[in-house]
Formats: sequence, structure tokens, C-alpha cells
Amino acid sequence: MKLLIDDANVTWIKKLLKYYPIDGVTTNPTILSRTGRPPYEALKEIRSLLGDERELHIQVLSSDAEGMVKEAKKIISEIPGNTFIKIPCVPEGFAAMQLLKEEGIHTTGTTVFTPMQALLAAKSGASYVAPYVNRIDLLGFDGVLVAKQIHQILTVYGYPCRVLAASFKNTQQMQELALAGIASITSPPDLIEEYVNNPVIYTSIQSFEDNFARVYGEGLDMTKFD
Repeated sequence: MKLLIDDANVTWIKKLLKYYPIDGVTTNPTILSRTGRPPYEALKEIRSLLGDERELHIQVLSSDAEGMVKEAKKIISEIPGNTFIKIPCVPEGFAAMQLLKEEGIHTTGTTVFTPMQALLAAKSGASYVAPYVNRIDLLGFDGVLVAKQIHQILTVYGYPCRVLAASFKNTQQMQELALAGIASITSPPDLIEEYVNNPVIYTSIQSFEDNFARVYGEGLDMTKFD
């Protein structure tokens, strides 16, 4: 499973890249606006942190297919590398996905709330579809189940399109999708840190250190012995 950061805050991105095997970053217009920076300035810094190989997902704002395609080409020219253009899964978006596929530009179908939206995006040439797990829950449905159904549809029909699950409220949702074989998830930085934010882990580590110190002395580690 690929793990991406759903944020444009470079402080967070630097911190998480230092410690965790991160596969990329996803952004959207709201996330970019929170930086308070010119969008391409922020995105170019993120790309420099990721290098050319890690994924960067960037969303268009146009409401018509022609405008989406124009934006996509501009984004790719400014932010080269392993960049995916996020396109809303609506009729104009499906038209744009088909046009961009012909241009060799990779797309991610976003604002996905139903399996059939995802199916149309896959048939239109999207590389990823991004179901909004927690937002689906808030509508009274089961977001984890919807993501699993999308994964099953894509797998059964062999589409070269994968689920990039988004919008989470807890790590349990992510764990369930990992067990289901979902290809990728994108998570807010604080939830990624919650993967190992368990006092039992650090209590266990401290007990090892204390036991070792009682026998060999305080402040010693394995470099101090022959």
C-alpha cells in the first residue's frame, strides 16, 4: 500500500519524509489555500522535497473539460515529475480525463462518493480514483465499504486504475482498507503520526533501556562494548 500525505504544509512534509516511507503528497484547492502562498511556489517546493519519483497530485479548478485540460497542461509544465492531475468525477471531468489520457497525462478522479462514479473514471482513463471515506460516512453511508466496493469493481474488470482512498477520521478506517488490499491512501499528517502514537510502545522501549542500564551502567549503548 502506498502512503501519501494529504497536506501542503512543507514543515509537516519535511518532518514526515524524514521518518516515514512516504510515497507522495496529495493537494486540493482548499489545502493549497491554507498555505497562504502562491500555489506554484508552494507546489514547486513540495516537488523539490519529493524529488521526481514520488507522486504529487494537484487539482484543477475549471468546471468545463476544455478548461480542465488547459489547467492540466499548465500544471504539468510547471510541476514536472511524477505528477497526477486531480479531476472531479462529473461529466465534464470524464470528458477531460479522456482527452488527457490521449495526451499521456495521468489523472486522479476525485470527489468520488459512489462506486459508479469510480467506474466511469476508470473507463475514462484515470490512473486513480479517490473515494472520500469519512465524507461518505457523514452522509449516512459506509465509506470503508464503498472504497472496498470500488476496489472490487476495478479488480474484477481489470482496469489499470487503483483506489487512492482519502478523507479519514481515524487510523482504524485506514487499517481496514489496508487489509482489503487497497492500493493507496492519503492521510492528514497528524493521523500518520497516530500510527505509532501509543504509550505502550514507548514504555516497552524504556523498560529495555532500564534493564540494560541496571547491569551495564547508565548512558551506555552497543557502541561502548568490544
